[in-house]
Amino acid sequence: MKDPIPHRKQHVLASQYAGLGSVGVATDLVRVGCRRWFLQTGIAGLAGLSVPALLQARDKATMPGTSARRTSVILFWLSGGPSHLDMWDPKPAAPIEVRGPFGTIATRVPGVHLCEHLPLQARIMDRLTLIRSVDCRASDHTPITMQAGNPLARRTNDGKDGGGYPSMGSVAARFRGSNDPALPAFVGLADSWKADVWGAGHLGTAFEPVQGTKLAGRMALPPGISVSRLQDRENLRHQFDRLQADLDTGTTMARMDRYGLQAVEMVVSGKAQKAFRLDEEADRVRDSYGRDSLGEKALLARRLVEAGSTYVLVSGAWGYFDHHGDDVRWGGIVKGLKPLLPRVDQVLYALVNDLQARGLLETTLVLMMGEFGRAPVINKNAGRDHWTNCMSMLVAGGGLACGQVIGSTDAKGYDIKERRVTASDLAATVFQYLGIDLNAHWQDPQGRPIPIVTEGGRPIPELS
Repeated sequence: MKDPIPHRKQHVLASQYAGLGSVGVATDLVRVGCRRWFLQTGIAGLAGLSVPALLQARDKATMPGTSARRTSVILFWLSGGPSHLDMWDPKPAAPIEVRGPFGTIATRVPGVHLCEHLPLQARIMDRLTLIRSVDCRASDHTPITMQAGNPLARRTNDGKDGGGYPSMGSVAARFRGSNDPALPAFVGLADSWKADVWGAGHLGTAFEPVQGTKLAGRMALPPGISVSRLQDRENLRHQFDRLQADLDTGTTMARMDRYGLQAVEMVVSGKAQKAFRLDEEADRVRDSYGRDSLGEKALLARRLVEAGSTYVLVSGAWGYFDHHGDDVRWGGIVKGLKPLLPRVDQVLYALVNDLQARGLLETTLVLMMGEFGRAPVINKNAGRDHWTNCMSMLVAGGGLACGQVIGSTDAKGYDIKERRVTASDLAATVFQYLGIDLNAHWQDPQGRPIPIVTEGGRPIPELS
């Protein structure tokens, strides 16, 4: 497929698609102790930390408009548009060109069937909720609309994609903050960053996602640098003063101070660095997730929410669910999708079981979705084209109702038959779960109040 944003460079390796990739954790260390370190670690290295919110959390048990309950979200982004018909909404009674090449299997929920290549998800269906009636008509071949949970946030191809609307993760960073001040609130684990992760829009750079695979290498102290030296706040402020000649006047210095101090506190605490230590996990746990890019990112996501991050996004590879046909990069339904299904099946199964074993499933909401579904009829190249009428998604954890199917599509998976769920409904559900006031607003560059939930979105009642 073409890059969803044409001017952005493609950099997804074939090895990632084949399940052979690994998480690219940076190994180069920021030069702690020199003046330039504050610039690199503070602004360039840790841009995206919701610093004001995190610092407020030190002084207050809760932030205004939020709940004190420690809750988190993990979003699996199936980049490219996963086929609802060949995964979660099979149509075994439809003609072959509609039902596709796969059979179906029963699940632990009576009457609910999944694709035959998702046996592990079928085994834990009583702990999942399947939504088959997601309206994605506003969505395009980017993460913008569905990651924002907002049909007004759209791809426009005019340099103003998204209309300034923020992602759900950035809203969480702004209005909820992190569960631990030593961890960033919103972390993305993706290799194709701009194509797979939607950020803060006009909400502000302080609430952009942190690029997790690059954060790890910036969280260690090089030899010769002591914790006490970094904790000398007065010395830090003097070093900031010496930088002022190189920086713009006005608010830049104050912003630098906030980012720099937060970066130092993250390094000193060691919590963020520890969260990325996959080698601390037992071999059986690492094996259960799978020792490839998707599995390691999923395990990192669990470690991050356990350590204190609020919202973590996981993407295996750019566009790897874009199964137009055997004539294109990702292949069709059999050659392209079929090899992926066992990996997606394994990783969700492992995460749900791991969260439950650690007592985290009740406080971690897990979502698995893409930008839209796939066309009801198999094309001449053994694939399915884009389909924005409807899609399916999975929900787990969070203490929400499970073991159910919400909504349905018609006999051919062409359109929603009952119980339409919108992107705005999804956002309202996520924000309510995180304890964020659904009537909260942010201000655009013109100072106008913009609601965090648009188009009449309401929490999905079946999940309550």
